[in-house]
Amino acid sequence: MNNCIVDSHCHLDLIEQKGLKLEEIIENAARNNVKILQTICTRATEIEKILSYTKLYDFIYASLGIHPCNVAEQPKISAEEIVKICEENPKIIGIGETGLDYFHDKSAINLQKISFLEHIKASQQNDLPTIIHSRDCDFDMMEILGSEQKNKNFPALLHCFSSSKELAKKALDLGIFISISGIVTFKNALELQEIVKFLPLEFLLVETDSPYLAPAPHRGGINQPAFTKYVVDFIAELKGLSSEKIAEQTTKNFFKIFKKAQAI
Repeated sequence: MNNCIVDSHCHLDLIEQKGLKLEEIIENAARNNVKILQTICTRATEIEKILSYTKLYDFIYASLGIHPCNVAEQPKISAEEIVKICEENPKIIGIGETGLDYFHDKSAINLQKISFLEHIKASQQNDLPTIIHSRDCDFDMMEILGSEQKNKNFPALLHCFSSSKELAKKALDLGIFISISGIVTFKNALELQEIVKFLPLEFLLVETDSPYLAPAPHRGGINQPAFTKYVVDFIAELKGLSSEKIAEQTTKNFFKIFKKAQAI
């Protein structure tokens, strides 16, 4: 499978809400050599819907978590509850997405932190990677990650990275992987493009975060897993490497961090 592309972070439920049918999504992905998908949970109360996709296709995996922008509306979930649900469902390979978002919602920062720490605690207990959403919160994010990794090491991934080089360096120092989305293809993403040039290939993953953030040349449209190919191609150009090399290494990295995927 190392010669294929992995969309490490998509939202199949939300893509369908945009009007694309699942069969079409899967066919388009296959045509672009995107053969493994992880569909991400943003509301723990909707985990059964997320898991339904994994039951239809062997190559679709899932995560479990509460997005920071949803913590106020969702029932609190403990690390123990997260671990139990993950243990009961072999297709759940990651915890999240969780994290901090001070751009969309500053009214529930304390709740965000509490929820984030519970997700991390679950990751520390079961060794599944924490899938981290981080926006406009670099200082707090670096502080929490540094403190919690020191408390007890846990695997983690900063998804859809568009933060500072300082946060990227901190993540690398802590052994945290970084996932790049279609944002990198945007003309105004010059800072991110420079960061991607700097990032070691051994710590990179690729994703769409679809249906959001469609890469060029589809910017403004409905994003889908097939478009991970454009992310791979753009990173290859930035780094002066072949698309095949980027696909091979990012897929290898996916299985390195999401170890449970290899057991299916």
